[in-house]
Amino acid sequence: MNDFYSILSVERSASDDAIKQSYRRLAMQFHPDRNGGSKEAEERFKELTEAYDVLRDPQKRAAYDRYGEAGLKGAGGAGGGQYHHVDLSEALNIFMRDFGLGDLFGGAGAGGGGGGGGRSHAGPRGGADTKVEVKLTLEEVALGVTKSLKLKLLDPCDRCHGSGAESGSKAAQCTTCAGVGEVRRAQRSFFGNFVSVVPCPTCGGEGVMIASPCKNCRGEGRQRGDHAIPVKIPAGVATGQYMQLRGVGNSGARGGPRGDVIVVFEVQDDERFERDGEDLYTEALVTYPQVVLGAEIEVPGVSAPHSLRVPAGTQSGHVFVLRGRGLPRLNASGVGDLHVRVQVWTPSELSEAEAQLTAALAKVTPAPPASREKGFWARMKEAIGA
Repeated sequence: MNDFYSILSVERSASDDAIKQSYRRLAMQFHPDRNGGSKEAEERFKELTEAYDVLRDPQKRAAYDRYGEAGLKGAGGAGGGQYHHVDLSEALNIFMRDFGLGDLFGGAGAGGGGGGGGRSHAGPRGGADTKVEVKLTLEEVALGVTKSLKLKLLDPCDRCHGSGAESGSKAAQCTTCAGVGEVRRAQRSFFGNFVSVVPCPTCGGEGVMIASPCKNCRGEGRQRGDHAIPVKIPAGVATGQYMQLRGVGNSGARGGPRGDVIVVFEVQDDERFERDGEDLYTEALVTYPQVVLGAEIEVPGVSAPHSLRVPAGTQSGHVFVLRGRGLPRLNASGVGDLHVRVQVWTPSELSEAEAQLTAALAKVTPAPPASREKGFWARMKEAIGA
């Protein structure tokens, strides 16, 4: 598995600015136009850009830090999921965008005097994406849940059916772009001249202008409506992860396709547990006789309590691991573990009989050892690699 931090020659704790600076330095060093079309330099340039594109995005970086490339590839359901290895065209576009030059015409031409390739076709633009936050309980995370999202979204206008034009009127060709929907702009950079293509500022990239706009939507072709969108949330998601519901968001202006709905998860704190990925940590209070003589106790679980056998002679602070009693692994088989720390409970008040028995016990109880085993939090840090 590639180590994106090593590829960019930065530490895992590197700031966004440090990552950006290192990428720029290395990308300029291995840019294909500076290496005579060297295949090795091209591969290195793509590798650098792919690492940068992940680490510059907070959500992708968080998924990568926790799960590596698997966290990126498995994110189609809940972590972001459109990760793929970039080709040279994408790498050059990302590089030029980072330097403020926008996407190149055709996505790749550089050096000497411009780029080549196809262009996008004129036409209605897609609707804007909608972001919605969904709060989840730990039990919903453990089991998975289907929720209905109630949203106000832009729909095609009832009067003009999304065309934006009054009945009987016609759309005219845009005079600025001659119906192409794009205009070319020449830009200079330290690599030479580049030709970029941007949407026409007059028609917004559609290639046409509406002479008689619809009176209901004023030519936009859209109106706001109420929607209830069901979303099936898989078990095991965490705060900050998200799902992308494609093609169910806002309609585009004048017949453009619908955008996406991005569902971001926020898992509410459960005071019974601390969570680390799919593993859960909790504490159970026990009495002195229970740890000395042994006992069967009940410990909290996400959906229902679990039974735990505490052997005789158990030390206060000992951690028991209940295998498979944690949370499901997202987009993978298996379930995490439940770590239970038993803690001896000391009563704040004693009855006269309890005080007498405790005093008698104190006379025959041996002195404790000079030191004890590692504490719970030390073991917990070791377990999670902190």
